[in-house]
Amino acid sequence: MRSIHVSQVIAAAPQAVYDFVADPDNLPSWAAGLARSEATRDGDALVVASPMGEVRVTFVSHNDLGILDHRVQLPSGEVVDNPVRVIDHPEGAEIIFTIRQLGLSDEEFTRDAAAVSADLDTLKSILEGSS
Repeated sequence: MRSIHVSQVIAAAPQAVYDFVADPDNLPSWAAGLARSEATRDGDALVVASPMGEVRVTFVSHNDLGILDHRVQLPSGEVVDNPVRVIDHPEGAEIIFTIRQLGLSDEEFTRDAAAVSADLDTLKSILEGSS
């Protein structure tokens, strides 16, 4: 199983990036690979319509460390853990998303990485005010 880290530097304070990404109401505006519409809350989980079908997403609790890890339960019932960090960067903040190949073909893995990269590009555009 391979892992890769997809990152984006954003000219914004790390706390601003963290706060925006941690707000589930913002998911549809930047995370097209995960959410196509507003998230519905179901206890601690968010239920969202995704390109894969309806998924349940559970984020770690808010924290001061920039950790945005989340667990996605796919329509099949399979659960995927996604490590995400927002860290300080000389130009503002860097968001780092770890993608694991798990049961994906090389082509699917490459497609997932491209989707995450596109989502982070959208996030950068929104937070830098160029969307």
